[in-house]
This record gives sequence, C-alpha cells and structure tokens, in this order.
Amino acid sequence: MTQVAPKRSGADGDDVVLLAVPASPAYLGVLRTATAGLAARLQFTLDEIEDLRIAVDEACAMLLAIAADTPQLGDTVELSCRFTVTSDALTVYTTVPLGSPDERLPGGESFAWQVLSALADEVSATVDGHQAGIRLTKRRPS
Repeated sequence: MTQVAPKRSGADGDDVVLLAVPASPAYLGVLRTATAGLAARLQFTLDEIEDLRIAVDEACAMLLAIAADTPQLGDTVELSCRFTVTSDALTVYTTVPLGSPDERLPGGESFAWQVLSALADEVSATVDGHQAGIRLTKRRPS
C-alpha cells in the first residue's frame, strides 16, 4: 500500500513527503512520479528532473536487490522514501529493512554508484544493521 503523509516540519519550513511502497520493481513508477512532481515544484529543468528520476530508480534498484535477498522478512517488506523539499534542494532518502547485519550495498567504485554520483549533487549510503539507506540531494541552480 502506498502512503503519502505531507507535513510541515520545524521552523525551517521544509516540506517532507513520506512514501512507503512494497519492495517490488512494480512500484518504482510511483516513486519516480513523486520525484518528478516534487522536482518540478522547485523549477528544475526537464533534464534535471529526468536525472533525478533515473537516480531514484537506480538507488531503489540497489535497495531492492538487498530486499530480495531477505526472504525471512516475508512478503511485507517495504521500500520507504522520504522526500525533503527545501527552498533550493530536493533530498530523497530511500530505505529497506535488512534481514541480516551482513548485507552490504555495492561499493563506491561500482557502476551503480558512478551513475548516482553523476546524476545527483550529493550521494551517501548507510547500513546500520537494521536497514540500508541511500540519500540523494539535488540542488537547484542559482
């Protein structure tokens, strides 16, 4: 099930949109569409919007590969996506739960990371034993 929960957070006035979809490639279109809509609010160019859509798709594909390796979590595994919209940037933080603390994302020299680094201004990853996450930030040109 897709859940959307827009809210105002803190004094900084950043908009935060949360989406949770089943960890399946069939639902990546929902996340790509949300990415495009939010990037358009920041007046990104069409090329920048497409770059972000591709980056989110690639990040989610990396996380789905981990989720597919965790059958012990059952059919209820969700891919969560937190979009933070500021006055000059869109940050997308995607996560999946881990079935094992030994799970790892591809290394920084992999083709997937090269793609992410080329398409977003900032890219980082976390694995904390319970979940893996990838954070992408794209800033609006001045």
